[in-house]
Amino acid sequence: MTTKKDYYDILGVLKGASDDEIKKSYRKLAMQYHPDKNDSQEAEEKFKEISEAYAVLSDSEKRASYDKFGHAGFDNRYSEEDIFRGADFSDFGDIFGDIFGNIFGGGFGGTRTRGPQRGADLQYELRLTLEEAYAGKTTEIEVPKIIVCDKCSGTGAKEGTVAKACAECRGSGTVSKTIQTPFGNMISQSSCPTCRGSGRIITSPCLKCSGKGKVRSTKKMSVAVPAGAPNGMRLRYPGDGNIGDPGAPAGDLYVVVRIAPDNYFAREGDDVYVHIDLNFVQAALGTETTVKTLGGDVVMTIPEGTQNGSTFRLKGKGFPHVNSKAVGDQYVTVNLITPDKLTSEQRGMLEDFAKSSGFEATTKAGVKKKGKKEKWRIF
Repeated sequence: MTTKKDYYDILGVLKGASDDEIKKSYRKLAMQYHPDKNDSQEAEEKFKEISEAYAVLSDSEKRASYDKFGHAGFDNRYSEEDIFRGADFSDFGDIFGDIFGNIFGGGFGGTRTRGPQRGADLQYELRLTLEEAYAGKTTEIEVPKIIVCDKCSGTGAKEGTVAKACAECRGSGTVSKTIQTPFGNMISQSSCPTCRGSGRIITSPCLKCSGKGKVRSTKKMSVAVPAGAPNGMRLRYPGDGNIGDPGAPAGDLYVVVRIAPDNYFAREGDDVYVHIDLNFVQAALGTETTVKTLGGDVVMTIPEGTQNGSTFRLKGKGFPHVNSKAVGDQYVTVNLITPDKLTSEQRGMLEDFAKSSGFEATTKAGVKKKGKKEKWRIF
């Protein structure tokens, strides 16, 4: 066993740390020093060190022995092979990919391969109005992306010339390196640095793409946004991202729907909210009024005695739910408008109404001049 540093210090946890804390710390450190992410010799040694510490502290029996005897007694009880025997790293397959897949699939040893890289995914923001999102929209967009060079058809070689096989990797595009790990020797295969994984050396590069076989361009494509699309909805178009390395697939395109705020409608999920203005006569006597909906104008009956802030539901006048037959509703809230100017005749009529209704209406003429008059204004 090579390391004599305290296992708890290696993982950056306290001696009484829980299993979850130990696992979380190991996951973070392993991602930082994993050979796929850090190719230095120092990182390789650090990865071995934290893997050994985790193999001990994640095993209740080994941990108890280490806590009791420390390195002095622990090293005499367990060999390096014993430490890793039975250690469970299966929870980390998602961050270590094919390395642990090879380790746990066939014992110690294995091969790590870095093949041609898949093309990068792209994201395009499509801005719509609320009405367009309600009805759905099919539109044409132009996406900046990396495509195959049309001058050399992706070969990277100047017209009339051909590429030669790379001498370092002998045309394979990969070079091998043996790495010693706590799990045994592993063969790491990575892209050849001389030919960058292509397996070919271009002596006369294409003038348009400078030998890369790829160029930046734009692509026109049709995008169909479904009716009822919510803000932030992502539409995936497989293979419409940047092209990958030779032999690797292209990335995907994600179209993100961005809906602009509306001055009249407010949306919450599939429901729509609006406000309408009514005068006090309409609210008191009841009336019919035209209300705007996303599907067109409708006539709505307002019952007599409607109060300010009353809310009514127009069933099925909201947004259609994507991939469902369900439809939201529209909610209409009443704003009661009070006249700010009255003629003497109108004032008299209101005073008579107040008396006949038993309301205590204090008019301007009935206010006693008592106390200091306060100034105020409407904001």
